[in-house]
Amino acid sequence: MTKAQGRSGSPSLSNPVLLEKIDKLFACNVGEYIDLPQLVVVGDQSSGKSSVLEGLTKLPFPRDSGLCTRFATQIIFRRAVDSDVRRIVASVIPAPDANDDRASKLRAWKGEDLQDLVAASFSRMMVEIHELMGLSNPKDTSTTVKPTFSKDVFRLEISGPNEDHLSVIDVPGIFKNTTSGLTSKADIQMVREMILGYMKNPRSIMLTVVPANVDIATQEIIEMARDLDPEGERTLGVLTKPDLIDKGAEQKTIQIVQSNGLSMKLGWILVRNLGQQELLDGADRDLEEEAFRHKHPWNSLDPSKFGIKALKIRLQEIVTENVRRAFPLVRAEVTKRLRASRKAIEALGPERVTAEQQASYLLDVISSFQEATMQALGSNYGANNIFDDNQDLRLATVVVNRDIAFAEDLERWGHEYSFDANDPVKPVYSSEDESDEEYEEWTSTRKKEGISELEDILHDPSGISQRLRTDTLEWIKNSYLNSRGFEIGTFNVSLLATIMKKQSQKWEPFALGYISDVIVMVHDFITKVLKLSCHDDRVCRNLLSFLMDNLVEKYKKASEQVEFLLHIERTGMLKTLNHYFNDNLEKCRQDRLRSAIAKKTINTESGAEAIYTKDIVYQHPMSNDEYTAQDIHDILKSYYKVARKRFVDNVCMQAADYYLVRGPATPMKLFSPSMVNKLTEEQLEEIAGEEFTVHRRRLQLKKEIQDLEAGRKILL
Repeated sequence: MTKAQGRSGSPSLSNPVLLEKIDKLFACNVGEYIDLPQLVVVGDQSSGKSSVLEGLTKLPFPRDSGLCTRFATQIIFRRAVDSDVRRIVASVIPAPDANDDRASKLRAWKGEDLQDLVAASFSRMMVEIHELMGLSNPKDTSTTVKPTFSKDVFRLEISGPNEDHLSVIDVPGIFKNTTSGLTSKADIQMVREMILGYMKNPRSIMLTVVPANVDIATQEIIEMARDLDPEGERTLGVLTKPDLIDKGAEQKTIQIVQSNGLSMKLGWILVRNLGQQELLDGADRDLEEEAFRHKHPWNSLDPSKFGIKALKIRLQEIVTENVRRAFPLVRAEVTKRLRASRKAIEALGPERVTAEQQASYLLDVISSFQEATMQALGSNYGANNIFDDNQDLRLATVVVNRDIAFAEDLERWGHEYSFDANDPVKPVYSSEDESDEEYEEWTSTRKKEGISELEDILHDPSGISQRLRTDTLEWIKNSYLNSRGFEIGTFNVSLLATIMKKQSQKWEPFALGYISDVIVMVHDFITKVLKLSCHDDRVCRNLLSFLMDNLVEKYKKASEQVEFLLHIERTGMLKTLNHYFNDNLEKCRQDRLRSAIAKKTINTESGAEAIYTKDIVYQHPMSNDEYTAQDIHDILKSYYKVARKRFVDNVCMQAADYYLVRGPATPMKLFSPSMVNKLTEEQLEEIAGEEFTVHRRRLQLKKEIQDLEAGRKILL
């Protein structure tokens, strides 16, 4: 026998290296993630499937009903030209859903240095495998309920100088009736799903074993194969038990085999196994099969379609071609799946099981948050892409814009009474009796939508009418008359505080609306930047929840500062050291005098304007009340302008900027390394600990990456 031939004398495979690589991929669980080319033997429990496998492999499969196939068995024959002896190695591949302890226990089991497997030693090994997998045993007296079938895979590798390269996967046979104390209806469904799992693989060759003495077309395994492979491109049929066919029905079987019936493009092969009596007599299956082939009418069959040797040659051809065709696709899919798995585990973020890992994760989040905050406050928007995608994260800009809007609102609509006819607000009305139905326009004190979780500290928006009252002197005069005392030629200084309070009554809703908007801007910034810095939504929510009380406290301080400034400006005596007050007051008085003189101006013959001296010193006589009202008006107008600008600056700087945006203890400063360092292990676990589903997913991806990396090395 030459090296180019196997034990059967048939030519060896042209490229066994590819087949060996596929077998190694199965061994490192790559088949769990990628459809690998494989040969799977399927059939009913009574179809003769085990006898076919025994004929193909020359292994004495146990015939004890308690040791029948209860798990998938991968049998690999490999020619080892560099070895002089036959070597048998047995191992177990854990099911994909096996826990770590079970998987480690199964992987640790090895059956090595097995020179041969006779019936007795094979049976002992199968008993050991059943116990290892924790399967039920009819002879077991234990009361513990154990499963009958397992998703683990028993792997048997046989190598030697005379072995033909062949790899097959045997799965439990389909059954419809339960056996008391051994199988259940749940086992029927489990086995069916297990078989379908192997058959669904588009790269699997299905060796469907069917007894020839039944109606072949109605067999369940044929129906399953037809559903999954309607064109019959990957289904090879094996007919068994031809010796049990009724006399006269042989030609129907021969016709199916010869014509590739039932749409089997890979065809049919007829196999004759030993009967029960022949097994007891110790008959040689190959000799009995060969003798049967020469009997009529079986001698009319093409020799390539009869017998276990013909089946083995045909399988080698099909498997080799299948692997050669699928190998480039497998290599590409392994690389693609490995890339996707690495990306998926990267998306989970760093592992967070120990307190050190959790603290490190939070510190990274805080660092990213602080960096984005510094960029936002420094208007360095080009340094980070988040500012391009989220304009509202440009915190310095949105706050400054709100500052300006607050200042403009207060300038336009912050006073109750108009100081002159040039106020930029329309329409202007002169008495409370004028109808409001002609035209009415409103503005809101809030420019931003509220946040439900802060509704207790935010101030509701107010609608402020854009109308101003123009009966200012009348109001001031009435206020004076209703508050004067025993003063002579003057007025009580407290009157100014009273009318200032009335004139600035809109300051409160505008200021509280402004600070509420800045709080919303800051909180919205914190929430969004934290989400962008922390890819785990749960950790983000936990961190916000943990710091929410402190955040609310800081927001409250900003609002309290606004209320404090309102109290200072609108309650008590008026005060200013700003020289613009005197300048404005003097300008008011001069404007009033200039207006009065202008009424007495006459035009001379030369076209120049002139006034009589007596008209300069003599004005239209006014009552003391009228004079006082005008004086109060000028003082109020001069002071109001100074106070309004001071108030706007103080609110923007002391309340918003100091407490919320750029001060030493703003809400953003809560997210600091010192905060993380103060957390207890319990708090770290509560905030940053991985969810069970994330932890389980991470373990799955780790295993997947490990298996795929091993597979990729095999494929290189």
